[in-house]
Amino acid sequence: MNLPTEPIGSVPRPPELLAGIADFEAGRIGRDALDALYDDAVRDTIARFEALGSPVVTDGEQSKPSFATYPVHGSPALSPDGVVIPFADGHTRTLPSLTAGPFRYATRAEGYLRAAQRHTSVPVKQAVIAPSALSLLYPAGGIPGYDREAFLDDLVDEAEADIRGALDAGAHAVQLDFTEGRLSVKLDPSKGILDSFVALNNRVLDRFTPEQRAKIGVHTCPGGDQDSTHSADVDYAELLPSLFALHAGIFYVQLASEPEPDRVLAAIAAHARPDQRVFIGVTDPIDPVVETPQQVRDRVLRAAEYIAPERLGTCDDCGFAPFGDDRSTSRETAWAKVRARVEGTALAARELGV
Repeated sequence: MNLPTEPIGSVPRPPELLAGIADFEAGRIGRDALDALYDDAVRDTIARFEALGSPVVTDGEQSKPSFATYPVHGSPALSPDGVVIPFADGHTRTLPSLTAGPFRYATRAEGYLRAAQRHTSVPVKQAVIAPSALSLLYPAGGIPGYDREAFLDDLVDEAEADIRGALDAGAHAVQLDFTEGRLSVKLDPSKGILDSFVALNNRVLDRFTPEQRAKIGVHTCPGGDQDSTHSADVDYAELLPSLFALHAGIFYVQLASEPEPDRVLAAIAAHARPDQRVFIGVTDPIDPVVETPQQVRDRVLRAAEYIAPERLGTCDDCGFAPFGDDRSTSRETAWAKVRARVEGTALAARELGV
């Protein structure tokens, strides 16, 4: 099959891992016992991807606390009262706030990648958080002796190192999670925030060669968490022109849950550059109904009416559990959707002759 298909990243953690995390936080087990549970979960996740015929695997983000905050998890220079992100169902997530500089990552994605590679010979993809998301950690009131420009300079250096470490470790692709793009249009319809996000991310992307950028992707979605989203009510057409101004070679675009997919596909066709490959979302992690392979096939064939098959790929709309404590989707439902994506993409590839 020459129509590529890739997971976005996270897979629901198994019950024994969730119980182990709770035990660790309560002091009932030690770090070594928790690390063993993480390793078991990564090994099982990769084995399940392989059994389903996934040509590219991830570690399912089994040991990430969340897709967004892993770089600063455990950092002492944080307070818990940062930016609040409201979701459509009324629940919120609160980012930490930086209290002192210089800004440094406490954890780099390379470590997750190398841990996954120990369990497979299949290509492993690595997700990283976009620097624009981490820019939200800087407090509105500033930090004495550490201004915002100095913070952004440090952030660019750290984000580059995070991506470069994963590339150098042999990642099949490195995916920047950019869910805040659509949210920014909701917060600022003038798109001033979105423009600043794109400029910041391009400061990082421009540090890589064209060959490296061909392996760097950007994922966008309306921010799924606990079967809800934070920005699905924002018109996709307000984001897509700016999205494809990012200097990346790959785009992973949520589409399965869009009410007007043809309109979105037309916008993608209008704004994506010829050297940019587009992976379209063909399964919706928020919808509990599992897609059939035939539904996936039909979504791909529709997309191929707008995007040439040699530039097309498939993915899930979003990760299945981007935050470590999200139990809204079962692990078995996630695997059923992955199966549908892999099998449906193969069906489409045969019909397209690729």
